[in-house]
Amino acid sequence: MDINEYLKQFDKFTKDPTLEAMYFLLDKFDNPQNKLKIIHIAGTNGKGSVCEMLNRILVDSGYTVGKFISPQLIKFNETITVNDKEISDEEISKILEKLSVYIDEYNSKHEIKVKWFEVITSVALIYFAQRKCDFAVIETGLGGTTDCTNVVESMISIIVSVGLDHVDILGNNIVDIAKHKAGIIKDNSDVIYLKRENDEEVLNVIIDKCKKTNSKLHLAKKSECTDYKYDKDFQYFTYKGIKDIPVNLKGKKQIYNSTICLKAVEILKEKGYKIEYNTVKNSLKNVIHRARFEKLLDNPEIIYDGAHNAPAIENLIQTINQYYSNTEKVFIVSILGTKDYKTIVSKLVNRYNDSEFYFTDGVSDRKFIESEELKKVAEKENSYGIYNTGSLVDTIEKVSKKYKDSNKVIFIIGSFYIYKEVVDILNKLKNNK
Repeated sequence: MDINEYLKQFDKFTKDPTLEAMYFLLDKFDNPQNKLKIIHIAGTNGKGSVCEMLNRILVDSGYTVGKFISPQLIKFNETITVNDKEISDEEISKILEKLSVYIDEYNSKHEIKVKWFEVITSVALIYFAQRKCDFAVIETGLGGTTDCTNVVESMISIIVSVGLDHVDILGNNIVDIAKHKAGIIKDNSDVIYLKRENDEEVLNVIIDKCKKTNSKLHLAKKSECTDYKYDKDFQYFTYKGIKDIPVNLKGKKQIYNSTICLKAVEILKEKGYKIEYNTVKNSLKNVIHRARFEKLLDNPEIIYDGAHNAPAIENLIQTINQYYSNTEKVFIVSILGTKDYKTIVSKLVNRYNDSEFYFTDGVSDRKFIESEELKKVAEKENSYGIYNTGSLVDTIEKVSKKYKDSNKVIFIIGSFYIYKEVVDILNKLKNNK
């Protein structure tokens, strides 16, 4: 089976999602989701980082761990791993050959057809059960309540953050979005939420859902992180007497994401799982999360970050200011049409009004905001800025050559969906040196 050709036939979203297709398909495979110990992670921002940290901790502790994340950066296989090894094309094909029969059966009887995310989520859960994983760390794709991952009965549900994103599907106010995220909370489970300032509305939604499901809420608090410091390589903090915990991921928000993981470790240790804190420290020191403030090139220095909504851009700005406050900056920006591009551009050009901006049209297989429209918004916000437009390939090639051997840092931001193209372009530039 040609996996890519097969998957191309499926739409990715529907305006009115349900879990009906997921339950139908998984029932044909004896409900593999019920054979797994699930840690289910939702959040507007940060859930990918928490997935990577928990996966690293559990694998390093000797467990067999399935990890399901989205979106893919290079190829589909990387979204489904067991102990960091990607599912092979052969393994995908074996599952899809059986699954496709039931997809056809479902589609023949239903007006709303099976969607792409439903297919890949089914493949992941079936694969993890086949591999007899001790844990499955599952990241939601969109929201929570009707997200296709929400067929699982999670032992731990984690809500990392709640912000305004995907408002066309989840709702245009923070309470409605919080209700969607809280939809992953299952009966008699443990729930972790990172407490933030002035988030009473969100917290009340989560508390209410925990009461209705007889679940125990564990609040991670920023105040539990003390003795914070950082250098160019790591960040360090103390948590409940565990001193100098090193974190490889950049930006202070990753300290708070680490606290969520430490809460999860506490819960698992109470349940009898063996996880040593020395292992946890080593795991956080070595965890890698691609496309999140990731350095892709040294000369010129190029940093990639997939920040694509207002909270993520605010975190990105904080991280840039932390590590590059006195450095001249250049921004290459591409934004999907489904995002609040006006807010994103406004925050960037007003904060870095002395920097040079290059707006691009993204990649052709997805609907990106046109570069001229991004420039128009930028000019309205800050008429004194330096703004350029062009294709993604031409822009990266031009900027990379222009600022080679300079002290400027180039930030490529706004979407995860250009990562593959960016890496390909930079690899070609490296090989042509």
